[in-house]
Amino acid sequence: MQYKNNLKLKGCLAIAAVASSIALTSFTVQAEQWRGWNIHPSGYPNSEALESFAKEVAEKTDGRVEPKVYHNAVLGDQPDAIEQTRSGALDFANFNMGPMGPIVPTTNVLSLPFIFNSVDNMYEIMDGEIGDRFADVLAEKNLIALSWFGSGARSLNNVDHPVHTPEDVQGLKIRVMNNDLYVQMIDALGGNATPMSYSEVYQALKTGVLDGAEDNYPAYETSGHYEVAKYYSLTKHLILPECLCIAKSSWEALTEEDQKSVRAAAEHAAKEQRQLWQEHAEESKQKVLDAGVKINEVDDRQAFKEKMQSIYDEFVKQNPQLESLVTDIQAAQQ
Repeated sequence: MQYKNNLKLKGCLAIAAVASSIALTSFTVQAEQWRGWNIHPSGYPNSEALESFAKEVAEKTDGRVEPKVYHNAVLGDQPDAIEQTRSGALDFANFNMGPMGPIVPTTNVLSLPFIFNSVDNMYEIMDGEIGDRFADVLAEKNLIALSWFGSGARSLNNVDHPVHTPEDVQGLKIRVMNNDLYVQMIDALGGNATPMSYSEVYQALKTGVLDGAEDNYPAYETSGHYEVAKYYSLTKHLILPECLCIAKSSWEALTEEDQKSVRAAAEHAAKEQRQLWQEHAEESKQKVLDAGVKINEVDDRQAFKEKMQSIYDEFVKQNPQLESLVTDIQAAQQ
């Protein structure tokens, strides 16, 4: 009798062990290890916000999703990372909309010079129905935009003189990002647009190959360009949003409950990033002022905008399906 009881006990223990193993295996399968791409170094406003996003997602999903952020573009440059996220090789990323145009042409609207009047206008528009329209076209390319980060306003800097009017740009050799719209912008102001690798700009300014460039405050400061180009004029010609995007395959693998948690975490991250960015921009501004940079307001930005009309006309001619989006953004700021 005792022998039979021992057999029963051993059988129960074996069943319990199998059940425990199955439960553990099930838990392991459910814990998704997400990889996230970030171009910025640790400690940067975007990086801090992405780390907060990862932490909140892990907490709110009870460990079912465990994101890890890889900083400094160690997983590839932005074009590569966009493709990796679209394919699901990466799970999430923070992308600037400037280089998104070749893949999602609608986002070129956001690169039109002076399309936004201010950073606050950009946030308000991207957080609303118009931002949803951009999210829809990104989703068609397998990128789920859950929230929008900021990257400040880009303005002109140069080695020669302050820029108050479009005529002050006449003849200046200005470095721009590699985008036809940015080249057209400087050309329309009478300058000579020069696409160039960012790493080469400092030396080019120093040797006179370039007269100036265009940056936001943090980039102008951290690049050291302010050491050579001592005039910074607040044209605020480009105000580019950035997305916190999730791979469509990763998003669709989530339960509805976890999707809500991930979206909420992304919205919280955007709020944090915007605040940190503003603080970072103010610190950079003060640093360049302390170094003797002369910063000037541009009182008549409308004069610059009027010079852009031919760019808008050609853009709409080439992309008639985007005309309503352009006019809706403009109307929302009047």
